[in-house]
Amino acid sequence: MKASELRDKPVSELKEQLNTLYKEQFNVRIQKNTGQLGQVHLVAALRKDIARVKTIITEKEKSGS
Repeated sequence: MKASELRDKPVSELKEQLNTLYKEQFNVRIQKNTGQLGQVHLVAALRKDIARVKTIITEKEKSGS
């Protein structure tokens, strides 16, 4: 997911996406710990996506839009 795509979305939609990413991160972590996850790079990718969404939410809230 690209930051430019996220900047076009409203804050409410970004917060919904953040909740979805948290749920997905939880599921991936469980799979990793039980040895069922073959693509371990997903853990880091999800972490970066969460940080990206949180950053854009903060930017939008500070700018007042």
